[in-house]
Amino acid sequence: MERLIRKYAEKLIRAKLGEESGPSQPLVGGLDDVLVWNREAPECDVLEKVFQKMSMNSLVFLRPAEPYKTVIRHLAEQALDSGGRILPRDCETRTFLHDLPVIDTFSPEAIIEILKQRKSVIISCAGEEEIGPAVVAHGSVSPEQGFVTVSSVCFAAFVAFFSDYLEALQTKQVQPAHHAVFDRVLPFLEPSRPPSCEWISFPFADEKTVYSAIVQAGKAVVEHGLVDSYFGNVSYLWQSTLYISQTGSSLDELEHCIDPVPLDFSTSAGLTASSELSAHLETVFRTGCRAILHGHPRFCVILSMDCDPARKAVCAFRDQCHLRCPDKRFAGTTPIVPGEVGTGPTGLCHTLPAALETVDNAIVYGHGLFATARQDFSHAFSVLWSVEQACQARYLEKVSDLRQTY
Repeated sequence: MERLIRKYAEKLIRAKLGEESGPSQPLVGGLDDVLVWNREAPECDVLEKVFQKMSMNSLVFLRPAEPYKTVIRHLAEQALDSGGRILPRDCETRTFLHDLPVIDTFSPEAIIEILKQRKSVIISCAGEEEIGPAVVAHGSVSPEQGFVTVSSVCFAAFVAFFSDYLEALQTKQVQPAHHAVFDRVLPFLEPSRPPSCEWISFPFADEKTVYSAIVQAGKAVVEHGLVDSYFGNVSYLWQSTLYISQTGSSLDELEHCIDPVPLDFSTSAGLTASSELSAHLETVFRTGCRAILHGHPRFCVILSMDCDPARKAVCAFRDQCHLRCPDKRFAGTTPIVPGEVGTGPTGLCHTLPAALETVDNAIVYGHGLFATARQDFSHAFSVLWSVEQACQARYLEKVSDLRQTY
């Protein structure tokens, strides 16, 4: 347990959600035969009482680092004035978290009341820098669960603020507080340098090389912040088999989490494969690509949900944009398609492959970016990174133009 709590505290730091020291240093606790923490902290007194009253084996407490700190504080304060819930619209939150509960008291009773029903709670503690904002999440099996939830809360809050800010500018409903938050976090949005990586190059000599290439690609996507937590998926077609990351697997730890799925379905390997297996298979069949990388870059997700307010107001599908958007939409030259995971009538297997027939990347509304390549992962990763940089630049340009009208 001590190894696990250290591992996930360090992952929060590497993801730039926490810091190695100071107020944003993660606090992770785990219960085996005894309760252990990754470090001593005054918050442990309150959080240990949460352990005593709930059936769980781990808990993560994080005061997020910037820019998440400012964004979450702002959203939490707004939520406390309107029902105690933050309501992100991205698909990961819709599916796994639904909304983000907020309380204003750092007490075991208040935390327990929420965590008995939900995966996480945000503690606002407005005006008290030494306490909030903070995110608390628990796990019944491993500290990994709390790590994933805290990461997802930070991601969802980031996407929610920037999406809402753009819409408020477009509808002339922006408040001075919105401008202040945006101006405060803007310095943290400096474009990053193109990453350099010595990729395993095409052609792959054997199956072992295929596995190594997929592992390398998964680690690169996480390392460069192109995912929410470690979510996403990777696949590669070699000979007549699609090698794909398993459902729920951590992209930076794929060594034993890759399924070989024969194209003739002659084995049952696909049972544990990524939930987006059908979309990967259909993409391979229709495009002739070999490599597919799927991540959740933040500004790709944000721009995918940007819709002209006047058009949205009269759209018959305005409450089902992520499933049935009828318009052909683009972020630059990247198509944006609706679709849900799976093979149902609105499944990605119907919308995504068709978009990828003419281009090597497409964004799924509120969900993330898919990038393809015909040889190895170097091109797919380059596309994933460059499209996110372009989406961030386009977002900032739109905000700048709109702010000039005020």
